[in-house]
Amino acid sequence: MDKSMLGDLDGLPEEDKMRMAAMIDQLQIRDSLRMYNNLVERCFTDCVDTFRRKTLDKQEESCVRRCAEKFLKHSMRVGMRFAELNQGVATPD
Repeated sequence: MDKSMLGDLDGLPEEDKMRMAAMIDQLQIRDSLRMYNNLVERCFTDCVDTFRRKTLDKQEESCVRRCAEKFLKHSMRVGMRFAELNQGVATPD
């Protein structure tokens, strides 16, 4: 976890800071897993048409690869934009 996220918690006891850090870590893990699950579900639904074989055929494989790349690029762009907006809203201490 990024320690700068705890900057506003300076007045709290150390035990509470540790609890908050653990909660933030859990939320970040949950969000990462949710994003991964969304990626898998979306790309599988869009790209896999049949279950003729155990492996993906070349068309399905390239579709999944393109889908995953688009999804990750989009997620990164949204995250960067969100960070930019948060920087503009930040108030000086």
